[in-house]
Amino acid sequence: MAERNPAQQRRSPTGPNNPTAPAFSTFLQRIQAHSPHSAQLPLFITALILLLLTGLTVTVTSLGFIFFMPLIIISSPVWFPIGAVVLIVFAGFASVCGFGVLSVVGFCWMYRYFKGMHPPGWDRVDYARSRIYDTASHVKDYAMEYGGYLQSKVKDAAPGA
Repeated sequence: MAERNPAQQRRSPTGPNNPTAPAFSTFLQRIQAHSPHSAQLPLFITALILLLLTGLTVTVTSLGFIFFMPLIIISSPVWFPIGAVVLIVFAGFASVCGFGVLSVVGFCWMYRYFKGMHPPGWDRVDYARSRIYDTASHVKDYAMEYGGYLQSKVKDAAPGA
C-alpha cells in the first residue's frame, strides 16, 4: 500500500530527531549567518600567523634572557659606557638633522616671502610688522613730545644752562 502513494513516503514527521525539522534548520541558518565569509579567511589566517609569531618572539626573547643573563651581567661594565656613548651620539645626530631640516624649511619660507609668493602665514607676519612699525612711530612721537617738554623744564630750572 505504501507503494501506491509515493507522497506519503516522502513526507516525514517533524520533531527533534528529524534533521529537516524547522527548528533545526533555523539553528543551521543562525550558524551560517555568523560563519566567516570567504573574504574574511585571509584576514583570519593573517591574524593567526601574527599571533603565532608574537608568541614565538616572546618565547625566544625570554629564553635568550635566561641563557644569556650571566654573560650580560658579567659584561655590563663594558656595555653601559658603550650604550651611553651611542645614546649621546644618536641624540646629537638626530638634533643636528632636526635643526637642519628646520633651517631649510625656514629659509624656503623666507625666500618665498621676500619674493612675494605668499607662503602660509604671510598675512600674519605683515600684520605683526605693521603693528611693530606703528608702535615704534608712536613711541618716537611720544619721546619727541615729552623730550622737548623735559628740555624746556630744564631750561626753566637753570636759565643760564
